[in-house]
Amino acid sequence: MRAVVLDGYGGPEVLTLREVPDPVPGPGEVLVSVMGTSCNRADLLQRMGLYPGPAMAFEIPGLEFAGRVASLGRGVTRWSVGDAVMAITGGGGYAEQAVVHEDQAVRVPEGISLNVAGGLTETFVTAWDALVLQGGLTHGGVALIHAGASGVGTAAIQLCRMVGAEVIVTTSTGKVGRCRDLGSTVAVDYSSDDWVEVVADHTGGRGVDVVLDVVGGDYMDRNVDCLAIGGTLMQVGVMGGGHATFGLAKLLYKRASVVGTTLRARSLAEKVAICRAFEEHVVPGFEDGRLTVVVDQRFSLDHVSEAHAYMETNASVGKILLDVGPPD
Repeated sequence: MRAVVLDGYGGPEVLTLREVPDPVPGPGEVLVSVMGTSCNRADLLQRMGLYPGPAMAFEIPGLEFAGRVASLGRGVTRWSVGDAVMAITGGGGYAEQAVVHEDQAVRVPEGISLNVAGGLTETFVTAWDALVLQGGLTHGGVALIHAGASGVGTAAIQLCRMVGAEVIVTTSTGKVGRCRDLGSTVAVDYSSDDWVEVVADHTGGRGVDVVLDVVGGDYMDRNVDCLAIGGTLMQVGVMGGGHATFGLAKLLYKRASVVGTTLRARSLAEKVAICRAFEEHVVPGFEDGRLTVVVDQRFSLDHVSEAHAYMETNASVGKILLDVGPPD
């Protein structure tokens, strides 16, 4: 099969598309003929040597994929050959074939193409797990989402709307309107407005129930300022830096929680539990029109370097897809 392999670390030019041996599904696993995957920030970090992937015969990036089941490992009962599935994975998505545990695979929503489904799971599972499963966001709550126009941000806005919560987002100047169109109650241009003041004004000084942050760094202290009593800061990324200083006394006074989370490091049992719940509670939202994958651009796998270079410009809104099979 063809796969994108990291033969070294650095810029987009280190992404090499070449022939590698086909993966073989083990017990309880399915082999998937991949139709689509996507670019995620973690893929860029892995390419630069800052986010090591799982042990594999070849270091193949790609945190998600969608396609059709090509063969079954011993003992598989959930799927049949030809079934349309999608999956979030620790790596290996940038390839024509990939393996995943049968219980971690998720059915593709009706009406969603396999190419587009290849960019669905990573952002929506991440946002839903952080906001709802761990953050406890419910109907009537308020969330603050940073990088609202990112893949995770556009997913988070829609999920907040689906559960009946208000959402305040921060974003750059040219993306404010897009975030509002997706359903954000308030969209703050972080280059010109103080989002801490906006949160205080909008909530009457109460603060938000959950902050979903991919930035880190000096955002952390200000995030704590935005939390309501008993609120939760969900840290899912550190684009702005992995070190932070914040007022510990403020955290104590607010009886607030700071939760760091990543899916890649979790056990198979935890991943399976999240994916099964996601299939039950979130996938129907794509079928009834409440949720959609916001697609910015699509590249073929042959142009993966150009896709990574484009993501680094920070010009995109939503997902940058990689077509592995023929575009549908």
